[in-house]
Amino acid sequence: MKKIKRRAHPIKGTVKHIAFTLYLVKDISRARRFYENSLGLKPTKNYKDQWIEYHLGNGCFAIATMGKGKGPRSSSSQIAFEVDDVDAVVKRLRANGAVVKMEPNSGSVCRMADLLDTEGNPLTIHAKHR
Repeated sequence: MKKIKRRAHPIKGTVKHIAFTLYLVKDISRARRFYENSLGLKPTKNYKDQWIEYHLGNGCFAIATMGKGKGPRSSSSQIAFEVDDVDAVVKRLRANGAVVKMEPNSGSVCRMADLLDTEGNPLTIHAKHR
């Protein structure tokens, strides 16, 4: 891996952190049930049941019906949720309507699985090896 050189003086107006990750959904009630019941996410903001935010320790995940062409976008975007037990979470997600695209497997650094939520958005369930 190539090492990236850091600038001595930061550029004014540079990115500080990721503000949020957003998934567009077709059915916000169904998406809420999936994320809240399957992963235990707790909503922290609700804008007219069109934009729901879930603030986590280091960022924000949001689902929304706002915007042109409401629903999942075909792209390479994907969120990965860190969990303590990949297999248990995948089992629960599958029972709540997720489609498993890659069964849980272990590599040298982590255990992970890839799924599609009830709206067709991709997500990864991930646990670093301790």
